This record gives sequence, C-alpha cells and structure tokens, in this order.
Amino acid sequence: MKNKNIKIKSLFVILAATSLSFGCSKINDINVSPNDPPIEKATPQVLFPSAVMSTAGQVGGELDIIGGIWSQYWTQSPIANQFKTIDSYNLQRQDFNRGYNELFAGALADYQLGITKAKEAKLYNFYLMCTVMKAYTYEVLVDLYDKVPYTEAFQGAAKLNPKFDDGFAIYKGLIAEIDAALATDYKGAPFVGSSASTDFVFGGTMDYWLKFANTLKLKMYLRMVNTHAAEAEAGIRALYAAHAQFLDTDAGVIESSDKVSYFTDVTDQRNPIYAYTVFNLGGNDLRASKTLVSWLTAHNDPRATVYFGTASPISIDQGNYTAPQSAQPSYYSATAPAFKATDPVYFLTKAESHFLQAEAGVRYGVVSAQTEFLNGVTAAFAQYSLSAPADTSYQWDNTFNSASTARKIKRIIYQKWASFPNSHALEGFFDQQRTGYPEISDVYSTNPLYTEDTRIDPLHPINHSGQWVYSKNGVTGGRFPKRLVFPDSERSRNSSTPAEVPITTPVWWGLPNK
Repeated sequence: MKNKNIKIKSLFVILAATSLSFGCSKINDINVSPNDPPIEKATPQVLFPSAVMSTAGQVGGELDIIGGIWSQYWTQSPIANQFKTIDSYNLQRQDFNRGYNELFAGALADYQLGITKAKEAKLYNFYLMCTVMKAYTYEVLVDLYDKVPYTEAFQGAAKLNPKFDDGFAIYKGLIAEIDAALATDYKGAPFVGSSASTDFVFGGTMDYWLKFANTLKLKMYLRMVNTHAAEAEAGIRALYAAHAQFLDTDAGVIESSDKVSYFTDVTDQRNPIYAYTVFNLGGNDLRASKTLVSWLTAHNDPRATVYFGTASPISIDQGNYTAPQSAQPSYYSATAPAFKATDPVYFLTKAESHFLQAEAGVRYGVVSAQTEFLNGVTAAFAQYSLSAPADTSYQWDNTFNSASTARKIKRIIYQKWASFPNSHALEGFFDQQRTGYPEISDVYSTNPLYTEDTRIDPLHPINHSGQWVYSKNGVTGGRFPKRLVFPDSERSRNSSTPAEVPITTPVWWGLPNK
C-alpha cells in the first residue's frame, strides 16, 4: 500500500529539519535524495508528501522541543547544556534559522506549488490537501512570529523582499483559501494508481480532509476570541449552522493503512524529536518537569507511564538546571521523556478536536460542551489505550453545567494541556497564551505549598500542582515567553522584516503580559 520511494525521499527532509541550530551537536548524515525531480517536472503527488514530512520534521522536532519546555512538560537536565537557552528564555536570532527556513522554503513552497499544479491538472483532491496543510503550517508560524510574509510570498525574483502581513489578515486569508478548496469537486478527483499512498495523513480518505479543514477553521476562530470577538463568534456559528463535521480521528504522520509505522528505527527514518534528543545526542538532555508531574500525580493520571516510561517519574523544578547535586540530588537521576523512534507526529488529535468543540459549546452554546468534553477526555486516554481516572477534573456532570464560563474553560484547557506531551506539545504553549490556563503559580515549585493544600480557607483549599512557574534561570525579568524572534537568515535577506520586539510580547491573539 505504501509508496516506499516517496517515503524514503520524504524522510530525508526530516533529517534536514531535525538538525537543530542551537547547541553543539548536529545531525550530519544527510544525503541528497535521488528521488527529487527537477522543479519543472514536479507533480502534486511528489510535492505533497515531501511538504508534509517537512512540516512534521519541524512540528515534531525543533518546535516540539520548544513547545514541550515552554509548556512545562520537560526541562533541561542539570548534567547537559543543549536546551538551556530555551529553558532560560534566552533565545538568539541564530537559534532557529533552519526551522523557519525549512517551513517557508521547504513545506510552504511545496504546498503552494502543489496547489498551482493541482489546479492546472484539476486534481482537486490534492488541491484541498495542499491547502489545508498550507493553512496548518502557516498557522504555526503566525502563532510563533505574529507576522510573516503571506500575500507577497513565493514570488521568487519578482518579490525578493516580501512584506510581512498582519497575523489576523493571514488567518482570514487562509480560511478563505480553505473555503475555496472545499468548494471544488475534491471528492470527484481520482487517485490514480498508488497516488493515494502519497497522503501520509489520511491515506486518501477525503472525508477526513473535510473534517480536518473544518476543525482547523474552528481552532483558528477560537484563537481570535480575545482580540476579534465578533469575527470569532460569527465564524464558529457559521460552521455549526452549516452542520460542519469535525475530526473524529487523529491527523498527522501516524501510520500507513497497513498498520506499519511511517517512522522506523533506521538511519534517516526515525521520529524527529527522538532522532535529535536521543539518537543524535546519544542520550536525552530533557527531563520531566515538576509542573506536569505534580499535576499527573495529584490526579493519579496513568499517562505518566506513557509520557515518561514510569508511573512515578522523578522530576526537576522548571529551569532549575544549575542546582548543585548536593542541594538537589534527585535532579541528577530525573526521568527523561519516553520518546521512541517509531512515535507518530500529530498535527491535530481526535481529543483536541473534541476539546475545541467543547470550548465552542461553552462560549456560544452551539453544541453540548458536556458531551464534547467527555468525548475529548475519552479520546485523550484511548490514544494510549488507557481509561481516565475517577477524579472530578476528568468529569463533567450535570451540576457542572451551572458553573461559570471561566471554570468550564479552565477544565477544558487543563485537560487539553495534559493531553499534549509526546503528542504536539506546542499547542499547550499556545493555549496558555490565549486562555491563561494553566495559571501562573504565586510560589515556585520548590515551595511545599506548591503541591500541598493551603488551608487558609478550609472550604476552598488551594493546590498549585500543574500551575506554571517562572524558570529558575529565566532572563526576562519574570515575564514568560510569548513568541520567537525572527532568525538572522530572514533579517539579513529580507529588508521588510519587522523591527525586533522582546519574546515576552504577545502575538496578535494573545492575552496581555502581566
């Protein structure tokens, strides 16, 4: 069923994408693929899988590391140095040249050319597939950088310094592109021969692409709630008025239809975060963060075994990697994330789809928030063949329907946050910037009050478990990171690059920094 040549070609892209620019170690066993055709002979069938693997190499590699640390799933090991700049919020322009360039010059350029070629050939299935993945990839960049080239991008010599468009304008443009692709006869376009196997996401099942498109739009509209409330509400109500279908399966580079993993434990074909943190470094420099572990422990959550390979992971307080062994001996035997070479890369999970719908239900009453929340919890645990614990945080009984909107959103976002480790960690970071959940703790996690009930008011005990703490070695004066800085490669090549702002400045949809 699987096209082996395309698989090998695409996995070479992942090697390039997982060779991170920060730190001392690089992946250097990259070869030139003999399967790359000249650009004039490019077809959607070749462009699409290459672009998907390019997106997966970044979302599941470099950006997964950033997201995992900034979402406080993981923190820097005290016996290594690789990720200190991330954990201390001390990023430099040269840190992310490869990731930014790969998503633009690799993934997005291929999606855009694939769209052009698909339109010319009336291959509307590939037109929709390329459009949805272009929107997904652009959304990640906009959410990280606030403004990026869009309307003047991919014009080559005709526009060497493309302007940077406003994030909200890009979102609107992407939604319009998705709608245009959905208006075509994408289900009537045939997959010829083995071309369906070039769809590493859904294996050519176009109903899933429709649902992915709708779910992506829903997520984009929910991003707007703080700054463009009217547009957010109108867009979401329009989706439900049109009886839109949303994802009821996982979207990502997961496995082929013959149940063989797309990632294997051989050279150039490993899961990207595993390839970098475990295989390439010779060991994992990441360790379990107390922020996540305290929350899993407080709720007897069985996913600790999935995320860290043990039911009782030893954790490090976020960013406290300079603590001497005499002061924090447990840090030096702390547990690493349980990455595997064959792990999938997720773009949007079934659980996230239900949690998004639950939030839409809370905010606008367009669907039963209770039903969608419970479906989300079930899906999050079913992803690992587990069942949710008997804890009220995982439940939503009829009495909770009368709770405040804030309490409902909090419960939804905490469950989303807890579902993202080893899945697509960057989304946990984005959600916190948008909603304020998990909250910011008023004590650092070494304080006993962090994991113990504060009985100042016996009727309302406080437990800080799972609340974010400012990195012990943070360099931003107590303010959390909100974005990435534009890399040197963009600033040196494009005179239209906006003036640099601190990484503590929220992107266009984010909550104001406190």
